[in-house]
Amino acid sequence: MTDASPEIRSVIVEREVAFPPEKIWRALTQPHLIQEWLMKSDFKPVADHSFKFTADWGSVDCRVLEVEPNRSLSYTWDAYGLESIVTWTLTPSGSGTHLRMEQSGFRHDQEQAYQGAKYGWQQFFTNLEQVLARAD
Repeated sequence: MTDASPEIRSVIVEREVAFPPEKIWRALTQPHLIQEWLMKSDFKPVADHSFKFTADWGSVDCRVLEVEPNRSLSYTWDAYGLESIVTWTLTPSGSGTHLRMEQSGFRHDQEQAYQGAKYGWQQFFTNLEQVLARAD
């Protein structure tokens, strides 16, 4: 007998980042900085704010779910049939900040989206670290 409920998966990326939570928070919440590492957006760190990420391949419809400045941020991420939630958690550490991103909500039949997110978020994190290294 098999479990009929669809398996929901998450993509999780965690890194130790050598910057304080406040600096990372700015890169996660200020549109001109978000554009440098992720995509263009009309993001505002306000609960229930609807916004879009846009890129040359299309757009992602989002809505802010939770904002806890310098600590956590979550928003919906809906694109091409994928309805997921992205949650950022910033935890001060001895070397700066433990940064964790989880995108949850991938169904078992969304393998391409899941694999794309696993690859994409690694790239986005690399871009984010480059922005942090040069941003004031």
